Amino acid sequence: MSGPLAGKVCLVTGATRGIGKGIALQLGEAGATVYITGRTLKPKQDGVGGSLEETAREIDDRGGKCVPVQCDHSKDEQVKAVFDRIEREQNGRLDVLVNNAYAAVTALMGAVSTPFWELPETIWDDVNNVGLRNHYICTVYAAKLMVPAKQGLIVNISSGGGLRYLFNVAYGVGKAAVDRLAADCAHELKKHGVAAVSLWPGAVKTEHILDKFKDPDLTIDVGGYEAKQRDIFLMGETPEYAGKCVVNLATDRNIMRKTGRVLLTMDLAQEYGFTDIDGHVPINYRQLKSLALMGGHTWIGAMIPGFIKIPFWALAAITHKF
Repeated sequence: MSGPLAGKVCLVTGATRGIGKGIALQLGEAGATVYITGRTLKPKQDGVGGSLEETAREIDDRGGKCVPVQCDHSKDEQVKAVFDRIEREQNGRLDVLVNNAYAAVTALMGAVSTPFWELPETIWDDVNNVGLRNHYICTVYAAKLMVPAKQGLIVNISSGGGLRYLFNVAYGVGKAAVDRLAADCAHELKKHGVAAVSLWPGAVKTEHILDKFKDPDLTIDVGGYEAKQRDIFLMGETPEYAGKCVVNLATDRNIMRKTGRVLLTMDLAQEYGFTDIDGHVPINYRQLKSLALMGGHTWIGAMIPGFIKIPFWALAAITHKF
């Protein structure tokens, strides 16, 4: 197959639906051989949720090559088996790892606005076993393949919850750790030509979120503004927007200049010059214009130029670490 990633081997964890599926679709469309993992191999009879076979079928329909591998990422032996299979089938080659697997969506939805001391202690493992510890395990195995080849890209899917409070304590601590995982791994991998970054999507219209749209009164705090969740996500990204980011990062000859950094999907879209798959440009939470519009200040937002953004140093300042 032709494409910018023809001949490349990629692994996307947690690719039955949502952002993981969107990334896998874009990598496959770009010509890569894409290994995808998840707990659900075959479509469910009730049609609820996604499956590896459904994602693989969509990649095949786009002319891509996909290898679905059933894996519970809370089981270390199953994770190791995935990398052993890639090493065996691809002669030790792995070009891109996307750490996306996450098992806490349902747990999080039931824990929003509840103080951490009133939540069951198990919320920590629900959020950070697959969502953090597994990312480290996968990164270890990926590095064993990438370091000898002196090339590779590791992408951790994270969020702005790593910078300021979002959802609950376990979530924020986990996302901050995921960002630090990318930064510290990058420090050790850089001399071997392997890049590691953390990618922050914005509001993403996943299958789960679209289902939640049935409740028109859901609210969420974004950037200090309480806005209707429906409105925020209607202005948001499709799951494939992050996929376009990963494809561009994987083909960037200067990727080592980005290693160790937190990257925002909307900033990468501007840098690489692409829009979402539906042609629309999702809101950029660094733009003062977007924040004004989200806060209901439409006339002010209309007057603010789109190029005026909150600088990264200002975002870092709100972490209150010093």
